[in-house]
Amino acid sequence: MSFNYGREEKKWRLWKEAEEKQLRSLGVNEDTIEQLHTHDWAVFNSDRRYYRRLQDAGTYLEDFADETAQPEVKTVEDFLDNIENQQLYQILIMVDRLTLQIIVMQLQGYSTHEIAASLRLTEEAVYKRVRRLKEKIKKILK
Repeated sequence: MSFNYGREEKKWRLWKEAEEKQLRSLGVNEDTIEQLHTHDWAVFNSDRRYYRRLQDAGTYLEDFADETAQPEVKTVEDFLDNIENQQLYQILIMVDRLTLQIIVMQLQGYSTHEIAASLRLTEEAVYKRVRRLKEKIKKILK
């Protein structure tokens, strides 16, 4: 949502009028009140410029993130369909389904403990499968 200058100015003016009324009731000099008004107005305008640009940048970054968002990988087939490197694809189609399922679950944010429990493996087995896959990929893509 962008910065609404009119609404913010109205809120500022109401706040400032209440403050000036209180200052007058306390017997503060009119010159001092005028100096405070000028200073507060400059601060308000500075904040207005900042927040207006902040909102614009935030919207731009959100739009950019939406445009570049990767499709969510839910299955092994989705994972393989999103591989663009032909050599990597050839390696991955030769790997067993269990190892690919481990990789997909890692991409979905599961911990090694959760993956092991879900696939009825030990954590060491999960680590070993991932390590072997990394070694295959390094060896072939060098």
